[in-house]
Amino acid sequence: MTKHSPLKAESLLERAAEIYDFGAALRRSPDPAPPSEVKADPALQSGIEPAIHEVSTPATTHSTGPVHEPAPRLAVRRPITGGGIVGVDRERLREGGFIVPEAPVGSLAEEFRIVKRQLLASIKAQSHLPEEKKRSILVCSAQTGEGKTFCAINLALSLAAEPDLDVLLVDGDFNKPEIFPTLGLEPGPGLIDAIGSETADVERFVVRTDIEGLSLLPAGRAANNVTELLGSDRTRQVLGDLVRDHPRRLVLFDSPPALMASPASVLAAHVGQLLIVVRADQTTDSDLREALGILSACDTVSLMLNAEAFAAGGRRYGNYYGYGQ
Repeated sequence: MTKHSPLKAESLLERAAEIYDFGAALRRSPDPAPPSEVKADPALQSGIEPAIHEVSTPATTHSTGPVHEPAPRLAVRRPITGGGIVGVDRERLREGGFIVPEAPVGSLAEEFRIVKRQLLASIKAQSHLPEEKKRSILVCSAQTGEGKTFCAINLALSLAAEPDLDVLLVDGDFNKPEIFPTLGLEPGPGLIDAIGSETADVERFVVRTDIEGLSLLPAGRAANNVTELLGSDRTRQVLGDLVRDHPRRLVLFDSPPALMASPASVLAAHVGQLLIVVRADQTTDSDLREALGILSACDTVSLMLNAEAFAAGGRRYGNYYGYGQ
């Protein structure tokens, strides 16, 4: 059964359920329990033009535009900074509206700090789960263009700032891997290569970055049987290897959209938490209910609300930090 955590009024972590009325929606579905809610509202908006097709949104007085999926970059490289560490392109992060390490703290970083605190609290509460599941989180969405990769990268950057954590961001969107191009890096062999070989050591494919606490794992080679590979015993072994000898490591997966590709449903069975990105101007109730059914193998679900317009006079971290918008 999906777990639900009560949240206080005015919290960043409640508006997704309010807007989508998930309690009522899921009572009409086979799984009647509502998910918990996570919100990353105004500061997660990057100022790009809204999608052509929009669904109804809450009445507001101001909007900064929706969160976007980062556009793929073709001319990418893997700059080596020494010691096998690759350099993440900070300028590309800045241009894409992402959190920029070492930059002054702004509203976007504060919003993701709020989000990660609930996720970390859930990990502590999951003592009944095996380590490989407890320390694994899947970031997903129902459809494309709802901001899941944008949120996965920012969440990984925020988590990497925790002094007691090492974060491994896995590009699990196997048909459309975007993590490495977005960071200005060239992908190489990765997760599918490790799963497809009985002798491969998955740690050989982990890429260390010059952002302290952040490593990356590419999707790996293209394959027609990705879903079947992910459902194999070998996958459980490989994912276990990622955390077994790394007690500080938290594994964060960026998965394909649940309604577009089947690997998301299999990955959900390997993680302890599922974070579904919903876009206020695009995600429909029916799409979300269907996605929740497909991803039902994970029973701890949170919702992150993206691209929400906001009212004047609401919570504005940017003003406090001198970044008035």
